[in-house]
Amino acid sequence: MTTESTPTDGRVRDGQAPAPHPFRTAALLPVELPHHRRPSPRQVLADLGPREFANALIALIFSATGPVAVILAAGAQGNLTPAQLSSWIFGVFFANGLLTIILSWTYRTPLAFFWTIPGTVIVGNSLEHLRWSEVLGAYVITGVVILLVGLSGLARRIMDWIPMPIIMAMVAGVFLRFGLGLVDAVWSSVAVALPMALAFLAVGALPRVSRVVPPILAAMVVGIIAVVIDGGLSRGILDDGLLAAPMLQAPEFTLRSLSELVVPLAITVLVVQNGQGVAVLRAKGHHPPVNASAVACGVWSLLVSAIGAVSTCLTGPTNALIVSSGEPRRHYAAAIGNGGLALIVGVLSPAFVGLILGTPAAFIAALGGLAMLAPLQSSFVTAFRTDRALGPLVCLLVTVADVSLVGISAPFWGIVLGLAVSALLERRTLS
Repeated sequence: MTTESTPTDGRVRDGQAPAPHPFRTAALLPVELPHHRRPSPRQVLADLGPREFANALIALIFSATGPVAVILAAGAQGNLTPAQLSSWIFGVFFANGLLTIILSWTYRTPLAFFWTIPGTVIVGNSLEHLRWSEVLGAYVITGVVILLVGLSGLARRIMDWIPMPIIMAMVAGVFLRFGLGLVDAVWSSVAVALPMALAFLAVGALPRVSRVVPPILAAMVVGIIAVVIDGGLSRGILDDGLLAAPMLQAPEFTLRSLSELVVPLAITVLVVQNGQGVAVLRAKGHHPPVNASAVACGVWSLLVSAIGAVSTCLTGPTNALIVSSGEPRRHYAAAIGNGGLALIVGVLSPAFVGLILGTPAAFIAALGGLAMLAPLQSSFVTAFRTDRALGPLVCLLVTVADVSLVGISAPFWGIVLGLAVSALLERRTLS
C-alpha cells in the first residue's frame, strides 16, 4: 500500500478543490482505505449530541418528503403497483441507511447515501414507454458502470479536476429552490410557515439557547404545533399500512432501455449527485473517499435494483444538512444517526410516507428552506469568492434554468458550460 503526501489543511483554494486527505490506497486498485481506528459504539453515542441528532433528523425528514414525492410521481407515470412502490421506498431508505452507517463508521467521515433524484425523474419519463422490468435491467448495468468507474480511479480524478467554485455554483443552483420555497411558504401560509421562521430566528439569536436547542429543531416543533392547531393533516398515517414488504423483481435487458437510461443515470450519480456530496463535504473541511464512495454506489445500486430501487448516490442536500452546524469532528456521528433513522423509515415506510403526504406542503417547504439556509450561504460564498466568477455564474444560471438535454439534467450541463466559459474567457487552467 502507498500513502499520498499531499497537504491536508482542507482549505478551498481559488479554482481548486481542497487538498485530498492522505488515504492509504490499495496496492492494485486506487480505492481509498481508512487511515484510522473506527470509533467504538460508546464513542459514536458520545459524539451524537443534540445538535448532531437534530441535523440527522432534519436531513432524514428532508429525504422523506420532496424526494419521496418524486418517487411516487415516477411510479404513477409507470402505473406501478403499491407493492412495487413500497419495495422501492424500502430499498432507498433501509439499504442506503445501512450503507451510510457502514461507510461513515469505517471512514469516520460523514457519508450519507440515498438515491439520485434527477435519475428518478428520468426513470419516470422513461416509464411512459418502457416496461418496469426494462428499467430494472438498466439499473443493473448502471450499477456495473458506476462500480467500474470507481475501481478505475476516474471518479476522484474528475472531482479533483473540476474547479471548486464551479462545483459549488452548481450546488448553489440546486439548493436555491429550497430558499425560494421558504419565501413562498412564508408568504402563502402565514399560519404554519411564519411561526416556524420566527422560532428559527428567535432561537438562533440566543447563543445559549441555540447550543442546547438547535434553531431548526425549534422550527420543526413549532411547525408541528401550528399544523395540529390549523388542522392541516389531510389523511390518516396508516392509510397505506405500517410495515414495508420488499419484493424481488426480475430485470429485463433490452437495447432501447440500456441506450436510453444507463448513461444519464450514471452521469447523475457520478457527476451531479456525488459531485454535490463531495463538494459540500470538502467545503466543510472533510475528505470524502471519492473512489470508495463510487464503488459503494455501484455495489449498492446492483443490490437495491433487485427490489426495484433507483441507483444509490452520495447525496448532496442530505450531507449538506448533516454538516450544516456543530463540530466537524462529530459530523460522522450525525451521518450514522441519519442512517439509523433511515433504517426505521425503511421498515415503517408506508406509515412514514403516509404521515409526510398528509402534512401541508408549506410545512415541508419551510422546514427544508430553513435547514438549507446555511448550506446555501456556504455554496454561494465558495462559488463566488474568486476574481474569475463568470464560469461559476454561467454554471449557476444553467442549473437554475433546470432545462435537460438528451435525458441529462441541468446541473451536469451547468458544469460543462461553466468549465467552457472559464477556459475560453477567463483562461482558467483546468488541471
